[in-house]
Amino acid sequence: MEAQRIVVKVGTSTLLREGGGVNLRRMDGLARVLADLKNMGHQVILVSSGAIGVGAGKLGMKARPTELRQKQAVAAVGQCELMHLYDKFFAEYGQTVAQILLTDEDVDVPSRAEHLSGTFTALLELGCIPVVNENDSVSSTEIETGQKKVLGDNDTLSAIVAGLCGADLLVLLSDIDGLYDADPHKCPGAKLIHRVEAITPEIEALAGGGGTQWGTGGMYTKLTAARRAMDHGIDMVIANSEHLDALYDIVEGRDVGTRFAAARRPTSVG
Repeated sequence: MEAQRIVVKVGTSTLLREGGGVNLRRMDGLARVLADLKNMGHQVILVSSGAIGVGAGKLGMKARPTELRQKQAVAAVGQCELMHLYDKFFAEYGQTVAQILLTDEDVDVPSRAEHLSGTFTALLELGCIPVVNENDSVSSTEIETGQKKVLGDNDTLSAIVAGLCGADLLVLLSDIDGLYDADPHKCPGAKLIHRVEAITPEIEALAGGGGTQWGTGGMYTKLTAARRAMDHGIDMVIANSEHLDALYDIVEGRDVGTRFAAARRPTSVG
């Protein structure tokens, strides 16, 4: 199997338990599998949500704050805690992580995007696993709605990062198995769609909205990410974070979750 450059995005619902506490078992499992994929020769970039949720838990809050300045303050606390945990878990498996926090301008201004791409390349050459999130403490594009958005949400952010890095594969890990032909919560007979080769109006119509009380995402944002990834020639897979070992099968191209298959292009990792 050829080495691949892989971007993996984890949602807030993956990292937090229903009561708001950090799911340490899930974080440990994620670090173990990603470290192992790196040991297999792949290059790995992690895009992680969860700063506000983790920060709220650290501060003893029972729900996600609603006021913008509170969200941004809580994100500052949460980002520190999140990186502490990632550093701890990845170190257990012999890996070094690096933190990258982004704002709109970092990816929207060509000169800054070029520098950012170079930073990712250098970190990967140094054997690091970059951990990426939006800089919520200074940027409100995700946590405040109704404004012009470039990053918008971490599904979109992960697709932007995949494009900047020339990734071969983008994996969105969430609390869902993938894209269904009907709402599985309302239709028990709904079938999982394993492969999508074009995002048609019919596919778009299958997207629902919303997310958990701690997160901001939904299927619509995942389709937006898929379109962006496919435009860059990058496959994207939506899969359930309950089954982290399935990442091995996803990397090998097996039917797990829903794969949005892009037109082929030369691989970017030598």
